[in-house]
Amino acid sequence: MASNAPALLGGACAFIGDSVLGPRQLVQVPGMQYLVFDYLSEMTLSSMARAKTRDPSQGYANDFVDVTLAEILPACAARGIRLIANAGGLNPRACAAAIDALQLKLGTALKVAFVEGDDCLDLMPSLRAEGVADFYTGVPMPEGLDSANAYLGAWPIARALDLGADIVVTGRIVDSATTLGALIHHFGWSASDFDLLAAGSLAGHLLECGAQATGGIHTDWEDVPDWENIGYPVIAFDRDGAFSLTKPDGTGGIVRVSTVAEQVLYEVGDPAAYMLPDVICDFSEVRVAQEGPNRVRVTGARGRMPSDSYKVSATYQDGFRCVAQVSVFGIDAVRKARRTGEALLNRTRTLLQQSGHRDFDKAAVTVIGAEDSYGPHAGEHAELREAVARVAVVHASDAALDMFSRESRAAGVSWAPGSTAGSALTLNGKPAVEPRYRLFTCLLAKTRLAAPCIVVAGRRERVVIPAGSAPGPVSPVHAAAPADPIPRDWIEVPLIRIAHARSGDKGDHSNVAIFARRAELLPYIERSIDERTLGAYLAHLVKGEVRKYGVPGLQALNFVLQHALDGGGPTSLRTDPLGKGMAQMVLGMPVRIPSTLVEPAALISSTFRLPS
Repeated sequence: MASNAPALLGGACAFIGDSVLGPRQLVQVPGMQYLVFDYLSEMTLSSMARAKTRDPSQGYANDFVDVTLAEILPACAARGIRLIANAGGLNPRACAAAIDALQLKLGTALKVAFVEGDDCLDLMPSLRAEGVADFYTGVPMPEGLDSANAYLGAWPIARALDLGADIVVTGRIVDSATTLGALIHHFGWSASDFDLLAAGSLAGHLLECGAQATGGIHTDWEDVPDWENIGYPVIAFDRDGAFSLTKPDGTGGIVRVSTVAEQVLYEVGDPAAYMLPDVICDFSEVRVAQEGPNRVRVTGARGRMPSDSYKVSATYQDGFRCVAQVSVFGIDAVRKARRTGEALLNRTRTLLQQSGHRDFDKAAVTVIGAEDSYGPHAGEHAELREAVARVAVVHASDAALDMFSRESRAAGVSWAPGSTAGSALTLNGKPAVEPRYRLFTCLLAKTRLAAPCIVVAGRRERVVIPAGSAPGPVSPVHAAAPADPIPRDWIEVPLIRIAHARSGDKGDHSNVAIFARRAELLPYIERSIDERTLGAYLAHLVKGEVRKYGVPGLQALNFVLQHALDGGGPTSLRTDPLGKGMAQMVLGMPVRIPSTLVEPAALISSTFRLPS
């Protein structure tokens, strides 16, 4: 039965390694109705595929059952809180069975449902024969895929809840679908309620990353209190599509306009065309406003008909990788560390050749502490007395990398004074040789995938999915930059003085969203930072096109940096394969603005210069 009353939801988990703190907090929130959990990153299914190969009863997020539900399930049963999680991974059926087994131990009797139908590995040979290429790179589909899954939407979840499920477990879905499914069920929305579906998807987008909406990874990190007890997000969603985001009383963190705005654009490409299987969202005119202490009101999401395709994410193994680290102390630590990394790489290359192995397929020597990621913008570190040599290598043979791993320990006694070699886990251990997984992404017509199935208490039902249509072109939204010449009395300050920012990843691409601290500052930010200047500043990292999108509702610019992460995820050999540091680098860029617009504290000398 559809409700007119607000829905209360909590974002309990942001990824497979998140803290148990979120579920503990959220089950205590008065009136809580739905908890949503996100366990699957783009590459998580590769490790689950290995687990399922070893044991057919595995392939799901075990911690969801063994840790989280073991603790909170009795409270959820007592308070009527319903749970929705993509913890099923590659094996939702086994995850649901494990929950039922846990309930026998706990004495609970909640109705468990699971969703199947995202697995499309059997379709990939025909797509390969048709010449389907990677959506981002144009590279042909490789042989030997380990997994291939379509990003399903919210309708199967909503139907499972309609049938009385207390716990819904899915495989691959878009992250926001856990929330949208709950809201469709709660309010009785139809497939044509596009603005409401977009608003519900935005709520899910804000909940899916947990504490990132409540002060986590915020630019102004010193303003965020009590990290140890940071609150997880709570959303009170109204029937008209507006909602308020807050956090549990007595918890740490902070909820204000800037923390929520940063999360709105996290991992977003074109904000006016955020593609989801149930709706195409337009976030360009979203507004966030402080509603009270630690409470922000969000309005303005718009939607239109979804596309006729699913995004498919496939994983495959491409050789092996190994990362060795050596801590170096004392005078000239940076130079000693770099020489150590070079010596280790050169020695093992010689040993590989002598043993009949080919050279490494890919190798990188970096010094943690020397700002290597900053490239030409790195500061001077001649006086640094602690540094870490990091050597990352890739090879088709695990035997070749075993040799590298073994040799890495010799650095502690062979080369620079003040060196300590060993893995991060054990002083006398050696770094692990791991499979190197890569991502292949393509589109699949919805009509080619069988309708997803839900199973609720033994009842099996197909869920018909609206077909959608081919999306039309969208005109990018830009802020208007002043065209007059720069007066002599303008000053140059680091961007962080007048803006805050956040960055994220999608495969090998990264986005950097920049938010003006005051509306009148945005045109001056855009004047100094555009596709050309940002591309030049990050040219040592970004190997593809830079695209800019205006987001007027948030006083923001969103930049999409293509081929910026050395392949991204486990493919990348960088210290920041997920692009989390991109925004931090950009916040050091200089901008030129009238001195009258800057607080006195911002009138400082920048060590950076704009690219000419």
